[in-house]
Parts: sequence; C-alpha cells; structure tokens
Amino acid sequence: MSTATFSDWMRTIQARTETALSAALPPLDVLPDRLHEAMRYAVLEGGKRVRPLLAHGAGRVTGAEAAIVDRVACAVELIHAYSLVHDDMPCMDDDSLRRGKPTVHVEYDDATALLVGDALQSLAFQQLAEPDLLPDAARQLKMVEHLAIASGSRGMAGGQAIDLQSVGQSISREALEIMHIHKTGALIRASVQLGALCGPEQDPTVLARLDQFSKRIGLLFQVVDDILDCEADTATLGKTAGKDARNDKPTYVTLLGMDEARRLAAELEADAMDAIGDLDARADMLRALAAYIVRRRF
Repeated sequence: MSTATFSDWMRTIQARTETALSAALPPLDVLPDRLHEAMRYAVLEGGKRVRPLLAHGAGRVTGAEAAIVDRVACAVELIHAYSLVHDDMPCMDDDSLRRGKPTVHVEYDDATALLVGDALQSLAFQQLAEPDLLPDAARQLKMVEHLAIASGSRGMAGGQAIDLQSVGQSISREALEIMHIHKTGALIRASVQLGALCGPEQDPTVLARLDQFSKRIGLLFQVVDDILDCEADTATLGKTAGKDARNDKPTYVTLLGMDEARRLAAELEADAMDAIGDLDARADMLRALAAYIVRRRF
C-alpha cells in the first residue's frame, strides 16, 4: 500500500469525523450557549483523530459501514476530549496549552472546564445509545460496556489517578506499564474494539487478533508520546513540551533512557504488526496507522 493511499484515507476519515463531531455537539444558539461554545472549542479543529482512525481501521476489517463507525468515532473522541479538558485543569496537570491554543479552563474558567468535561462524557455515551445503531442490540450494548470500562476507574480515570500518585516517586517498569495500560491504552483499545463491533463479520479469531493489536498500539502510543515530550518543541507538539520531566513524572524515557525507549517502541510496533499479520488487505490501514504512530509529529 502506498503512502499516498494511506494519507488520502486518513484525511478522509479525519474530515468525516470532524463533520460528525460538529453535528453531534450542541449548536451555539442553544442554551446554555456558553457551555456549548466551550464544548465545541474543546473538541473541534484539533488533534490528529488517532482514536477515530483506529475505529475506522478496525471497522474495515469486519466489513462495517463507515456511517456506523462515525458514531463510534465520535464517542471515543468525545471521551478523549473530555479527558484532556480535565487533565489540563489546575487540580490535575495544570497546563495552559492544548492543540496549539489555550486550554479550556484558561480560555473560559475552571467551572466551565469541569462542566465541559462532564457534558462531553455523557454526550459520548449518547452516541452509542442511538436506537437501532446496530441490528444486534446485544452487540450495541457490548459497545457501551467496553467504553464504560475504558473510561472509568479500571481504565482512563484509574490510570490518571495512578499517574497523580506517582509524581516524584520511583516506580518500576511494570508499574509504569500498568499505569499507561489504564491511562492511555484503555481508550485506544476500546477504539479498536468498538470499531470492530460495528461490522457484521464477527469472527472470534479476527477479533482476538485486533484486540492484541490494540493492546500493543496503546503502549506504543504512550512510549512515542514520552519520546516526543523530550525531543519536540512546544510549537510542534501543540502542548507544553518537557512538562512531565519538570513535574517529576515517571516516563519511559526517564525510566529506561532514550535509546531503550526507542528500542521498546520498535518492539511494540513489530508486535502490533505480528498480531494482524495474517489478516487480509482490509487490515492495511491499521498496519499503516501503527507506522504512523511511531513516526507521528504533533
């Protein structure tokens, strides 16, 4: 598959995700209009939409209709956006820049940012609760379960709690991995799971391979993020560079060193490729996404 083919597909998915998110978010002329404005500010025109790309990539493997995957893409991206809004607040990571613009609590205020996160989270589940989204109600309910687990104390929120407790602490590689399996990996895994569940082809072996792929990609994403935090500047990242190190947060680079972190990223990419190695050409976009995540620049 050529780079041009993947780039075209990526731009198409990013554009349709932006359109779907804009339609899902409340319009500006509906009360409470300031909250709705802040929600749209937090979500639209930002990020590479990696999670929607993963959902659509997995949906291709199981023969899903793109319009159905759009709902899943919105759900995972709304959860992701809510987590960023809350993570950036003074009581969490206290950051002032996200996706190249002021964070929500800076542009608006702390109370609005808190409500934005709450509202985005509930809107995410609304996407999956749409009547007859899938012909199989049990499978649709499984989507809700996957997203709830990925978002809660056994997933993203739990990972953030571990992260906050780890500031200034010396932790093992195993503990760091557990933290990021929850904080970053859980929602990435859910993106693949939900996208795969959108399609009519539900071969257990294929689903298991996609799940293994998603686990490796979740950790890979975080390792690369840690490397970029050390190597890229603020303008490139769209968020404050080097902040983890200054805040004495454990990362793969601080724990392993840059060379070993790079080796780990290469291993995780290889493992991800192996997991879907015997799937047909419909998995090509997932293969290209794995390479893109390793080489990404924000």
